[in-house]
Amino acid sequence: MVDLHDRKPPHQVVIVGGGFGGLYAAKALAKANVNVTLIDKRNFHLFQPLLYQVATGALSPADISSPLRSVLSKSKNTTVLLGEVNDIDTTEQKVMVGGETVPYDTLIVATGAKHSYFGKDNWEEFAPGLKTVEDAIEMRRRIFMAFEAAEKESDPAKRRALLTFVIVGGGPTGVELAGAIAELATQTLKEDFRNIDTSETKVLLLEGLDRVLPPFAPELSQEAQASLEALGVDVQTKTLVTNIENDIVTIKQGDEVKTIASKTVLWAAGVKASAMGKVLMDKTGAECDRAGRVIVEPDLSIKGHSNIFVVGDLANFAHQNGKPLPGVAPVAMQEGEYVAKLVQKRLKGEILPQFNYVDRGSLAMIGQHAAVVDLGFIKLKGFLAWFFWLFIHIYFLIEFDNKLVVMIQWVWNYFTRNRGARLITGKEMVKPVPVESNGHYQPVNTRQPLNV
Repeated sequence: MVDLHDRKPPHQVVIVGGGFGGLYAAKALAKANVNVTLIDKRNFHLFQPLLYQVATGALSPADISSPLRSVLSKSKNTTVLLGEVNDIDTTEQKVMVGGETVPYDTLIVATGAKHSYFGKDNWEEFAPGLKTVEDAIEMRRRIFMAFEAAEKESDPAKRRALLTFVIVGGGPTGVELAGAIAELATQTLKEDFRNIDTSETKVLLLEGLDRVLPPFAPELSQEAQASLEALGVDVQTKTLVTNIENDIVTIKQGDEVKTIASKTVLWAAGVKASAMGKVLMDKTGAECDRAGRVIVEPDLSIKGHSNIFVVGDLANFAHQNGKPLPGVAPVAMQEGEYVAKLVQKRLKGEILPQFNYVDRGSLAMIGQHAAVVDLGFIKLKGFLAWFFWLFIHIYFLIEFDNKLVVMIQWVWNYFTRNRGARLITGKEMVKPVPVESNGHYQPVNTRQPLNV
């Protein structure tokens, strides 16, 4: 193997993953007396909380993505490498990137999580999740192709299935997707089609627990459900999905089993740790939970390896209240900054108290003028919560040009009710056009109620 770097002073910090945890660690080390190498298989940082807006055509992928080299260009002690870490040598203290190696004195692993289908991985083909740009583009393709296919479909039953959207999971992602699709159908697209009435679209949100947004206060969950229902979303709680196959979703509600015909099923129900969790378990003896997250020490290090840290969605940190911290961006940000500070303290021979997450609140957007915000000391809903949600998301976008572009796009969308990024890209999914015996296309007049 070929070393990309020779081992030499100062201290070598290798960060694997350019998400919130890895990027915030790198930025916090920008002025430290260390050499930092950030490795990611993508050349950009993705602002995941706004991925659902890419999936529903409100924003373009570039609006919420920032090139890592650009973000860290002023951090002269930082090198960015494009590649995927596939192994770790804890004895020699090196990570393997393809056929090359990168030495480390301190290793920070922040590779995040991916979708979990609870052992039903075959469902992924029928119900894409939302973790990457590619996921969002695929989801966007399926959503808008459903309307396009319905425009040409003459069979009422098939048309209803095309205009039925099922979202599995009532957490923030599921709630935001459901609200956005409902607004898309009833507002943005209502004048765009001639043979279908998009306001007849049926959006179902399925949640296994007894309320949507389970981590929020009960009154905010109730407010969120009421706001969704006002948009026309059919919220079904205490509902378990037992099968997804051949455009049929099978659900169980108590002892009752039902089926839903839907051409577009979207997954927002569960996540599991990235493959690096298994690598760390094999190479360090680290313990992992059922979701593959690495169980970390109070300082976010791996037991027996004080110079290897795990942050973000890959880490199971349960030292604060006995429960793992949630897999949300603020947790990863604070963990990344903590480890960066701890590294600097150690180099000075100093110590730092164990990591303590400061929960500054939870937010979820339902639709225009509708959101819920739980700040602990105060709970907001309606217009004020919606405005606060907008402000916070603009504030935490990484680069100024992203902030400006997103803000302008949101203002434009607010006044026009238009979603300008409604592009259908990716693999082709064109349904056969209904034709008469003479071979000509016959428009279908479906402006009458579709009885969905």
